[in-house]
Amino acid sequence: MSLSLSLPARDGRTLASYTLTGTSPPDPAPAAFTRIAYSAAHVVADPLAPVDPWQTAAVDWDATLAYRRYLWSLGLGVAEAMDTAQRGMGLDWPTSLALITRTLEMARDVPGAQVASGCGTDHLDPADARSVDDVIRAYETQMEAIERLGGKLILMASRALARVAKGPEDYVRVYTRLLRQARQPVILHWLGDMFDPALAGYWGTADLDRATATALEIIAAEAGKVDGIKISLLDKDREIAMRRQLPVTGGNDGQGVRMYTGDDFNYAELIAGDGQGAQARHGQSDALLGIFDAIAPVASAALGELAQGRIDRFHALLGPTVPLSRHIFQAPTRYYKTGVVFMAWLNGHQKHFSMVGGQQSSRSLVHLAELFRLADQANLLAWPDLATHRMRTLLALHGVE
Repeated sequence: MSLSLSLPARDGRTLASYTLTGTSPPDPAPAAFTRIAYSAAHVVADPLAPVDPWQTAAVDWDATLAYRRYLWSLGLGVAEAMDTAQRGMGLDWPTSLALITRTLEMARDVPGAQVASGCGTDHLDPADARSVDDVIRAYETQMEAIERLGGKLILMASRALARVAKGPEDYVRVYTRLLRQARQPVILHWLGDMFDPALAGYWGTADLDRATATALEIIAAEAGKVDGIKISLLDKDREIAMRRQLPVTGGNDGQGVRMYTGDDFNYAELIAGDGQGAQARHGQSDALLGIFDAIAPVASAALGELAQGRIDRFHALLGPTVPLSRHIFQAPTRYYKTGVVFMAWLNGHQKHFSMVGGQQSSRSLVHLAELFRLADQANLLAWPDLATHRMRTLLALHGVE
């Protein structure tokens, strides 16, 4: 029997009947991936904690860690305490470190579990940063804490550095210092200002060509300490151009530095690649994506198909998720986390639709209704009955009976 419900139309002025047509997500394909694939993972808030959610992060640790086990079961790595976990938008550094600690401890008991952890300067208020040295010390504080746990680092972009740096030379100084002391190769993260306006002009210039050149200069000089770079600019041509220029030596295995796509608009074609360039890694991207949290089972199945050389099947699975992702990450892009958590709620991975910092209110009911439609059309609703019931509950809370 088909499921139907009334949803707000895209103009928000009327209601229209919608009948679900999707199927449940596919099972993962039984093949080792030919791409490294990290999912940046969200945190599950504790709505019963007696705190002011706008002031204090309260995490449901059991549900949060269970979701990481789920991602690992699909063959995906976990990029921990990143912006998808609301880092800098509700999740502070002490809570982030507690999250990293718990995840790394749990990963030791999960064969093959991959974890890379966000290392930044978010405990330093950008307004209190007086010099580049302040930024270096802040990074080193988090580096020491994560490396003491045996963690692999993702060097996140720094709001404080964007504020105090006077030009590209300051970025070269900071990143060179950090890379030289890292215990193992790290992943660099270039987060565009569409995700965080405070990061405008990163690498010391608003000119993206010059910014790219600075990042490549840093990577080339310390290639043995750079596993890869994730760029989140939502610009596939820039990612491809930069990918072609990455060192063919160094990296995590001595075979070259990887491009980890952070392009939540164009990930399917970037992961598939074009086969061009001086070596294989120049012709394809690995993945470190926030959208993989929301589309995990389909992403896993698609990567399995790609590993078996079935490129048409890869695109058939992953292609329908792209409209959903573009909707979730539409401007203002920084509020995409709301869509990620909404998907987790619809699919039964958490009992409620609430977020640290009260961020569940950052997207409209009309936006969430369209997300529901797109999730169904991408075959991402694991239990359509449950998802429909929860969507109706949300509608009722907003006065739509």
